[in-house]
Parts: sequence; structure tokens; C-alpha cells
Amino acid sequence: MKLMEFQGKDLFRRVGIPTPRGAFVRTADEAERFVAANPGSWVLKSQVLMGGRGKAGGIKFADSPAEARALATELIGEILKGVQNPEGERVESLLIEEKVAIASEAYVSITIDRATKKPAIMVTAQGGMDVEEVNERDPDAISKYWVDPAIGYSPFIGRRLAFAAKLPAGFHKAFPSILTGLYKLFMEYGANLVEINPLVLTKDGAVIASDAKVELDDNGLYKHPDLKEWNAQSTSDPDQMAAVAIGLGMSNYAKLDGDIGVIANGAGLGMGTMDAIRNAGGSAANFLDIGGGAQAKLVKDSYKLVTDDPKVKALFINIFGGITRGDQVARGIVEALSGNDLRKVPLVIRLTGTNEKEGRAILAEAGMNPVETMDEGAKMAVEMART
Repeated sequence: MKLMEFQGKDLFRRVGIPTPRGAFVRTADEAERFVAANPGSWVLKSQVLMGGRGKAGGIKFADSPAEARALATELIGEILKGVQNPEGERVESLLIEEKVAIASEAYVSITIDRATKKPAIMVTAQGGMDVEEVNERDPDAISKYWVDPAIGYSPFIGRRLAFAAKLPAGFHKAFPSILTGLYKLFMEYGANLVEINPLVLTKDGAVIASDAKVELDDNGLYKHPDLKEWNAQSTSDPDQMAAVAIGLGMSNYAKLDGDIGVIANGAGLGMGTMDAIRNAGGSAANFLDIGGGAQAKLVKDSYKLVTDDPKVKALFINIFGGITRGDQVARGIVEALSGNDLRKVPLVIRLTGTNEKEGRAILAEAGMNPVETMDEGAKMAVEMART
């Protein structure tokens, strides 16, 4: 789950990371009322998931209630387009924050290094720009530290990184504690990425997170039920909203241009299934990663999500029974698809893994089309879609 800036900063404050004073608003009226009640200079920041919103015109400055209202009216409803999202993303809300006097900017993030299987901390004094650009232009400007999860983070790591990255002296006192909060957020909320860009040193000596980028692992959201509402609010993309509505992650479902529906458990298996369909002369109507387990309700909801697309002429369900036994998966599929409230399309199921033979027998007994290999299933699905 990718969070909007206002949501990421909410988590920042929970772990003790300072952020600018501000408010989240959805309308121009709310923007005007807030600035009227809090005279000063304010920044209106479009709440979108795409990067480069400033270059796309999604950040404005207001010094009066009337100006805040006019700019909010201009921003809300606008489609922001950038390099990362040429099709654009609609602005539905704004974060209004106090304008701060910046003395210096830094960058800090924590992400997962899959090669070392450790959280990797990255720090550079060149904040306020894409870290990819910094890495390409001056890779030595980025300092890194790999944290052993069995030991965890200690403040000496923050001090070491502050000196290694040559952060201005004004950062040094606050930086270890800010990194303490960032690591706590990363671990306790099951994040894939936490990033502050820029981390600002103000002219009066404060160190605050001027921006927030947070991506949480969908599989860990059950630990934080209060974030469920955020999951629904974090996207305006209809495919992502549909996935969230049935309990999937935002990136677990996407519509495509073909006519063969795909349900698989695992992103890699899903993409492999789409390739197999293409190799067989067909094209996939969607990508859907159902995740582990394939419980009956989720199978049914996923089936309905895929087959509600009228262009789907056949469906290929490709399940690897590793997390759960194949016979359990088969029973779940049979239970899910036994009702009369679903649009029926020709269906082929490839089931492999633990107890796969027993699972295929259950599917065959229910009148379904079980196959042993992915290529066999893809070929059959293509033939079904053509008849």
C-alpha cells in the first residue's frame, strides 16, 4: 500500500519525527477556513501518489484565505501529468503546510535490500531531488548502512551516517533520533520503503520532515486495522480500488486489453501465465495475483471481478499449492464457483504442488477442467476463447 504524503506524515508523528504544521483538506472551503484561522504563508500540496508533482504544477503557495481558496479550486480536480505518470493522476485532496525557511536539505530512506536480506539505510546531503539522479551523477554522495534485524538500529548508526554523508552540522544532533523513528516505523508497520526527501534544516535550527513517501506491505496490514480506511483512500485508480474492495493489495489487479482472464497466486506466476497465454496465440484480459491460500470467498470475489469484464471470454486459474495443500485449494475453488450468482465463462484450472493429484480429482469431479502444466492450460484457454 502506497501512502499519500499526509498519511505518511501521520505515521511520522506517531514515531516522533517532526513535521511542519498543517491540515488535510478536500475542498476549497476547507482550505480558505484553515488559512483564515491560521494567518501566515502556506504551501498547498496536491495529494497524489505520482512523483514530480511540483514540476507538474501540483504545489502552490498562498498568503491569504482568498488566495488559498483560489489555488485550492484550481488544484482540486486537476489531472497532474509527469514523467512517472504520463496518463496523469486526479487531485482529490490537498495538504496545507506552513512555509518553512530552509537552510539546507538532506535525503534519508530505508528500504529492503533483497540481496543482503537486510534493511538498507541511505543518506545524502543532496536532498530535494531524485535519489536516482544523485546516484547517477555522484554515487559517492550517498552513504549506506545495512542494519542487522537481529540487532536492530542504534543511534551510533545515525551519527556515523550523518558524518559519512557530510550533512551540515545543524543536522547532527537531531538526525540519530529521526532515524530511530524512521526505523521504528519501517519495522512496526511492515514497510517496504520509508523516505524523507527533503529532510529540512530550517534557518532557526529545527530539523523536520518536509515530505514523506511510505510504502507498506499489504500482508502486514492486519496488524494495523486502523489503516484499512487509508487503503481505500490511497488511490483513485478504478482497478486498484476494485482490488482493495475485495481484500487484495492495490498492485494485485490490473485490466489489460485481451480476452482471457487470469487468476494466479503470486505475481511471478501471474506474469508467467500471461506469457504462456501470449505464446499460445492469445492475450490476457487482466493480471490478478490472488496471494497465498486461495480461500473460497477471495476466489469467488476474484472470479467475479475478472468475469464482470464483458470482454473476458475464458478464464485460466493457475494455482501453486505451496502455502496450502492442493486438495484444500480445489475445495475452495469448487465452493466458490458452485453458486448461480456468477457470470459463467469457459474455465481451465492448473493446480500443482502439494496434493496436486487429489486436488485435480476434486476439480474433475465437480465438472471443471484441471490440467497439469501451464502451457497446456494456456493452450486450452485460448481455444476456449475462440469458440
